[in-house]
Amino acid sequence: MSEEQGMNTKDFFIGALCGVIAGAGAAFLIAPSSGRELREGINEQAREGTTSLVTKVKRISRNLKRDMRELTDSADYLIDDFDDMSEDIASSVRQEVEDLQRSVEQLIKEVEEREKHNKDRQD
Repeated sequence: MSEEQGMNTKDFFIGALCGVIAGAGAAFLIAPSSGRELREGINEQAREGTTSLVTKVKRISRNLKRDMRELTDSADYLIDDFDDMSEDIASSVRQEVEDLQRSVEQLIKEVEEREKHNKDRQD
């Protein structure tokens, strides 16, 4: 998880908690009801806030799981691509080495022929 994503999630939870507390406090201060009714109202708002928070956390969790699966799939595709590329590179290097080996063998033959030709001329 990136640091920015962690901060956004943390900020969300802090904001949600502050909202629940502020809502309960406001209800307490402005409600013209008895203590029992006020407590029931606060409890109801707390339940609603908790339910809302749980729903949002579950949604974030599902999204995070989905994003992790997508990231894992992308990594798998990259690994496959690198494997293919390494095979192509290995094949290319092998071909270059073979070509170089043939060139060296050809040069050796040419040098041997020239030495033989020069030796024949001297005799």
